[in-house]
Amino acid sequence: MPRTAREGQVTVHIDAPPERVWELVADLERMGEWSPECYRVQWLDGASAPAKTGARFKGSNRFRWLRWSMNCTVTEVEPGRVLSWTTMRGHKALVRWTYRFEPAGGGTDLTESFEAIHMPLDAAIIEDYVMANRDQERERAMRTTLERIKAAAEADGSSASDH
Repeated sequence: MPRTAREGQVTVHIDAPPERVWELVADLERMGEWSPECYRVQWLDGASAPAKTGARFKGSNRFRWLRWSMNCTVTEVEPGRVLSWTTMRGHKALVRWTYRFEPAGGGTDLTESFEAIHMPLDAAIIEDYVMANRDQERERAMRTTLERIKAAAEADGSSASDH
């Protein structure tokens, strides 16, 4: 059985300015509205937003019958440009998740990406064997996440060219 991808990305064009798209994505507590996999985000240590690197949150996830939570640390914050965090096991970073906001065509190209930094054996076994079809489902989940953010960003009826 081939191992699952250790990196990937999906990009969607949104007819809204990067600042508007940023407002939605940076409100990480809303991730459960967007993502089919991450259904809840709770800030830790008194944080309430990804205002600075080092802010921490707990993400609760599901994939079919599996449920798990990961503590995450914000690693890069540039409002309207990039938001990135790593999932952590203890003090070791496992996976980096990044959202990039690129002005394009009067709106925003929003890219969601992931990159495995460290894959412990137990996590690799779960990814590669227990989560059959993980690659296809993860890509579909990322696309769904971006499409839901797109719908919310464009819902107010004003396009990026109106700003």
